[in-house]
Amino acid sequence: MTRFAWHASHEQVSPDRLLAAVQRAEQAGFDGAMCSDHFSPWSERQGQSGFAWAWLGAAMQATSLPFGVVNAPGQRYHPAIIAQAIGTLGVMFPGRFWAALGSGEASNEHITGQVWPRKEVRNARLRECVDIIRALLRGEEVSHDGLVTVDRARVWSRPAEVPPLVAAATSVPTARWAAEWADGLITTNAPPEHLREMVDAYRDAGGRGPLRLQVHVSWAPDRAEAEELAHQQWRSNIFPPPACWDIDSAATFDAVSQNVSVEQVAQTVNISEDLGWHAARLAEYAELGFEEIALHHVGVEQDAFLDAFGASVLPQLRDTAPATGAQSPAPAGVGA
Repeated sequence: MTRFAWHASHEQVSPDRLLAAVQRAEQAGFDGAMCSDHFSPWSERQGQSGFAWAWLGAAMQATSLPFGVVNAPGQRYHPAIIAQAIGTLGVMFPGRFWAALGSGEASNEHITGQVWPRKEVRNARLRECVDIIRALLRGEEVSHDGLVTVDRARVWSRPAEVPPLVAAATSVPTARWAAEWADGLITTNAPPEHLREMVDAYRDAGGRGPLRLQVHVSWAPDRAEAEELAHQQWRSNIFPPPACWDIDSAATFDAVSQNVSVEQVAQTVNISEDLGWHAARLAEYAELGFEEIALHHVGVEQDAFLDAFGASVLPQLRDTAPATGAQSPAPAGVGA
């Protein structure tokens, strides 16, 4: 059966309120959680950007849910530090953590002052980071000279079972490329034909592990309120690559999104006041073969959404969601 998780958006909600929200998500019946890992929000209107790794320790202690995070090693984060962070959470919370690794966005990575590389260089750097992280989590001492440099690093606190390293991808070529190294794939909602191509590309190339999907939704009891919420909070996020990769500040995202319409936002965010409509759309995503779907309510206030979807949407989905082919790591546990 497809599992339905909740996405914690650090760009939009303060860490303390996110902590309360993830506890409420567990109480509402969600099966898991995941979070973003940003230094900057997508818009100055969003106005937050908590440190994901500190929050994860608190959130995993406060709940019994499996968790994931989407991370971009190689520039803002040295891969040895990410390996240490993954290892620590794996020791503290066995079997409950996965990390999705992607090539990142300039809005987060430019803070180091390094040049923002071309896409093919970012992918090559990510591939080096994956190999370094895996070796460190196996207990090896690692030295490496390439697009990243490592000098005699060793991670001493390591879990008995290494948490899955998942590929974060939004394009078909990246999904196909990730099949050689990833323990699963995560992407974001898109037209069904594109998602089907992503799934097929990953699986046909030999990709293993679960398929995950992050779905942006906007719900309110009134249609106009749901539209306004999505437009106010998420209109800076509708731009496809390479814009979303290469724009380097919230202020610039706000400038280029000034004239974005509600209709354009609705191509990226599932907007409706109708809980049955949301359940039907999510069931369609599940039919594509995704083992886990993480719901991201694009509003700042999460309580009403969590309560409504927990009471009305999740029960419908569990009655209709198909069995999926691949198995996730028990008990279960986005680049381009």
